[in-house]
Amino acid sequence: MGWFGDAMASAMAMIFSLDVELYRIIGLSLQVTLSAVFIAAAIGIPAGIALGMTRFPGKGVLVGLFNTLMGLPPVVAGLVVFLMLSRRGVFGEAQLLFTPTAMIIAQTLLVTPILVALSQATVVGLDPLLPDVARTLGARRWQVALVVVHEARYGLMAAVTAGFGRAIAEVGAVLMVGGNIKDSTRTMTTAITMQTTMGDYDMALALGMVLLMLAAIMNGIFYLIQRGSNA
Repeated sequence: MGWFGDAMASAMAMIFSLDVELYRIIGLSLQVTLSAVFIAAAIGIPAGIALGMTRFPGKGVLVGLFNTLMGLPPVVAGLVVFLMLSRRGVFGEAQLLFTPTAMIIAQTLLVTPILVALSQATVVGLDPLLPDVARTLGARRWQVALVVVHEARYGLMAAVTAGFGRAIAEVGAVLMVGGNIKDSTRTMTTAITMQTTMGDYDMALALGMVLLMLAAIMNGIFYLIQRGSNA
């Protein structure tokens, strides 16, 4: 317990002393994750809402596909992106492999199905008469969509929170396509893996504590927004 306590104390000291390497890793992690979540939300939420509001042949198969992809193994996503960005891949000439951009692509691939599936489930859970009532009152298609978004806002925010948690805690895909290069593609999760292997538990614990704090902050923001709207 004494050894663990000393490691925790050293980790806290690194956080409060604003250790340069520690915060460089944190900054890159947030840059990659927030970019991926923003892109995934821009694609996944409209797609999920459209999927929930429309009826067409094969819809059940498509919904099942996105539900399945919610559990897409990160290493599989990393493999797909790696093959696409490798020198012999479709986008090999862009030379994006082992860059933050490749990591953003991999995380976007992981997060987008989550946002599509959860957005679709949220819309399906609304009153089925809501779109019809809006249309009866003269709302156009885009206005109906806005009404649906407003009514589903808490579920959509929860979906974004889940997507952020999936992305910020991911290690397999970003390690495969990013390479864990110091001062370039080293994120919190890849650094924790490496530092633990090297026996540098102080840095690993510091990064782990920051990850937990970020998760708590995201959930706190969601709670405050929900509470403020219900006040």
